[in-house]
Amino acid sequence: MALDNIRRHFQTLIEGVVDYAIFALDREGHVTSWNSTAQKIIGYSSEEIIGKHFGIFYRPDERRAGSPAHALETAIERGKYDVEGWRIRKNGTPFFITGSVSSSHDDAGNLIGFISILRDATERRDAEEKLVQAREQLAMSQKMEAIGKLTGGIAHDFNNLLMIIGGSAQIFTRLLDPKLPKAIEAIQTAAKRGESLTRQLLTFSRHQHLSPTVVDLNASIKNMRTMIESSLRGNIVYNENVGEGIASVKVDLAELELAIVNIAVNARDAMPSGGTFTLSVHAVTANQETGGDRRAKAFFAIALGDTGTGIPPNLLSKMFDPFFTTKEVGKGTGLGLSQVYGFAHQAGGTVTADSKVGQGTTITIYLPSCADEQTASKDLAAARARPKQPQRQTVLVVDDSPEVADVTSSLFEHLGYETIYRDSAEAALKLLDAGTRIDLVFSDIVMPGTIDGVGLAREVRSRYPGLPIALTTGYSDAANAAPPSLKILRKPFDTEALRDFIQDLAPPRSARASVVPLASNTTDARRH
Repeated sequence: MALDNIRRHFQTLIEGVVDYAIFALDREGHVTSWNSTAQKIIGYSSEEIIGKHFGIFYRPDERRAGSPAHALETAIERGKYDVEGWRIRKNGTPFFITGSVSSSHDDAGNLIGFISILRDATERRDAEEKLVQAREQLAMSQKMEAIGKLTGGIAHDFNNLLMIIGGSAQIFTRLLDPKLPKAIEAIQTAAKRGESLTRQLLTFSRHQHLSPTVVDLNASIKNMRTMIESSLRGNIVYNENVGEGIASVKVDLAELELAIVNIAVNARDAMPSGGTFTLSVHAVTANQETGGDRRAKAFFAIALGDTGTGIPPNLLSKMFDPFFTTKEVGKGTGLGLSQVYGFAHQAGGTVTADSKVGQGTTITIYLPSCADEQTASKDLAAARARPKQPQRQTVLVVDDSPEVADVTSSLFEHLGYETIYRDSAEAALKLLDAGTRIDLVFSDIVMPGTIDGVGLAREVRSRYPGLPIALTTGYSDAANAAPPSLKILRKPFDTEALRDFIQDLAPPRSARASVVPLASNTTDARRH
């Protein structure tokens, strides 16, 4: 009778505990008592669980490994076994618990059973995992920002060197012996390769000056088919699946094409024996995965998947780092996917990667929709067919690098222009204020002194509203501060790119004869 009273008192006591699952086990681990909180957390009623072995809460692999028996053995040896881990509810869902299993003995020291006290810590565990994930994302963001600043600065200086190399090589082709074109062509090819590398560096660092236009994503993807297939091998099958309702995005189309080609090339190299490369596009709504510009509620996901070798989990987080590659030395630069990363973020979206070793990799680019904006198109052939500018007009070239300015001036002169050079914005304004006849100002953006290229453009437009001015840069955040109507030409450039660029800038001289009057007495020698 006294023992029954003790049991009833114990049951009443454990029923009053609302935060913990408390249950008793016999010496073999079978449940002998069960409080209501245990039913709430784990799902079994007392009628269902009493008499069952407590190993039913463990995952199958843990039961096979003998974890329930190990818990009881440890509790016997040490008096208590601390519990922390995942268990399975009655409905099959996992939950994370903390607590203990304690052994119970009679006055003679004989084992009579066990008492288990557990607490559902699933929410705490989820919060901890999200905190760890947030810290990892912050660390990744800070790392990418630091690398971006470094690569952006290097690429800016490198572009100036490429401008000198490429421009000089183009000039040589017009001046030197006919036997030299092959050597000069090699120089030009190297300069183009260097331009491609710096372009990808700048895109990753988000310092690349882009020319975004509203493009029909559906049509653009279809137009890329030949380009994508040429990036793959004949033993790779290309599939394309563009969903319904795919509208417009505002991107630099050339950068989008480059990003997709970079992914296709990586997929090709991951499938040396052939396979399948699939491009699919579907609409999604803004969420944590899409990131980017949350003002755009609708996003389009461009998923590019291969059936290649896959990427190990320990390398997956590094795949967008610049210069990271799993290819052999000389087989890749490690800049392809970093360009994809930079492009997606600069376009207001993001990029994710999912991979399984032996099954393949899927890279997904998320781009915000701009369906309400009018789709723009540019007919390059028509632009080149426009009449050339009148010859022998004068261009004021402004650049702090004499070597770059010399090449730029030579390219202008090849197009029939005369040039005057100044090494700073202050010197350029002084020349204009003196009344020297200028038909176009062409200035670098990043220059020492109190006024940079953007500041010079503002001053010129304020003082001489009819005088065209254009900027050039290898990289500059200052380009973002330029008025939308201000044209910017990316370094390095050649004669053809310069010709296309200036056709829309300089109206005939007669249209602005009174803007910058010809000086009656000028001491500035013009280059010939």
